[in-house]
Amino acid sequence: MIDPTDYAALSALDIARRVRRGEFTAVEVVTAALGAIGERDDELNAFTEVWTEEALDRAAGVDAQLARGARLPLAGVPIGVKASEGPGSHQNRRLAAAGCVPVGATSVPRGGRGWQTYGTTGRGPTLNPLDPAWSPGGSSAGSAAAVAAGLIPLASGSDGAGSVRIPAAWCGITGFKPTNGRLPARDRAGLNSPGVLVRDPRDARAYLEAVDESPMTAFRSPYPMTATWSATLGYADTDPAVAAVARRAAERLAGAQLVTLVECPDLRLLDPAPVWTALRDRTPLSGDADSVTAVNEARLHACFEQADLVLTPTTPNPPHGHDGPGRRMSVALTWAFNISGHPALSLPAGTTARGEPVGLQLVAHRHRDGPLLDIAGHATRLGIVPCGRPGSPRT
Repeated sequence: MIDPTDYAALSALDIARRVRRGEFTAVEVVTAALGAIGERDDELNAFTEVWTEEALDRAAGVDAQLARGARLPLAGVPIGVKASEGPGSHQNRRLAAAGCVPVGATSVPRGGRGWQTYGTTGRGPTLNPLDPAWSPGGSSAGSAAAVAAGLIPLASGSDGAGSVRIPAAWCGITGFKPTNGRLPARDRAGLNSPGVLVRDPRDARAYLEAVDESPMTAFRSPYPMTATWSATLGYADTDPAVAAVARRAAERLAGAQLVTLVECPDLRLLDPAPVWTALRDRTPLSGDADSVTAVNEARLHACFEQADLVLTPTTPNPPHGHDGPGRRMSVALTWAFNISGHPALSLPAGTTARGEPVGLQLVAHRHRDGPLLDIAGHATRLGIVPCGRPGSPRT
């Protein structure tokens, strides 16, 4: 039997390594995951469905494959599947082929509320493991909550405006959106990219290697990488307390010589809201929206000529309550990169004086997903940013 506390602390790569070595069986790991969900999800509401029999059958199949000599890079890793896409999506089929075991569907919002930064189940709203008064973010709400609480080490998500990065920031874990088009988009507009939520960013690299059928392009970026900082991208109404926490995380990266901070005066974008809305609705861009697209593309191109990375807070505001975001635009700093297609991830940056979690968003050149994931892994390994710690909602 696996000790529940030990299970909750294991990364996806830890689990796969131990299952391949025979220290655990996949059935034992999945049994531990199902036990954790059964014991704790009544207080979190992260899962809308739990697939007990199917998961145990699939885990037994993984053990049988390993006994026959199969090479499964993510052998026995229990995963959550975002309810809006299901186990048959491209990324979840590829994860299963790599040895992952889907154990249930994770919550998403009901339609019609502001910017989808919450989750719901038939039992009530999905709670943030860091504080039940907060939304876990969204729309990959249940995926983030389940990973942050240690119920599973990895969950699939999708990110059309920040729906992986925002819940990662608010739950104190890592969320990764690949370069748009690298994986099949979840929408006809091409804005909504598959993505992943993990406690350890090294698991995000293992995720991408599993789901992307093409070899990862090798870009050797010597350290320190150049990085430019912006608290607002030129238009966002970012809280000073949030900006300060994220900025300190950026400075820790610089202090560890992972990045050199450089100025990029061109990093003043125009508010992409009209462009995002037109693309989502598949309506022709108006003259104003077309101008916004051209200006932002030119400014991002100029910035990435000078820097390897753009660093921002992940959201301009801390987590809101379960009544919704009000007039705040939690997507303000993320959705520009769904339009531009750049790969982006959120790392835990720390907390405000009030204890509110803040994410640091790292954005890289298009198709340089590997270096982006590598620097996130280095930052975690060196302790510059915290690795997400399993937690329960505070009462």
